[in-house]
Amino acid sequence: MQWIARLKPMAGTGINELLRVPLSLDVWERKGEVLVVAAEEGQLAELERRRLAQVERICTVADYKMKAQDRTESHKQGIDKPENTCEPDC
Repeated sequence: MQWIARLKPMAGTGINELLRVPLSLDVWERKGEVLVVAAEEGQLAELERRRLAQVERICTVADYKMKAQDRTESHKQGIDKPENTCEPDC
């Protein structure tokens, strides 16, 4: 399962070290010392196992896409819906 997750480097590590880890993370955003990524559960578990990052699983990529599509369709119909609770910036 693929997740959207927020990664904060653990003490003694930094963003650059996280970016060099050969796990092929799909980086969506970088804000200061935090990354928002799309990654498989195994990739996130490996970061946790190695104690390289604090991992906050925000939502699955499938849920994110579904909510984004619902919001787009609602916007086309002029219906106001609550904000997507699965936004990486929440």
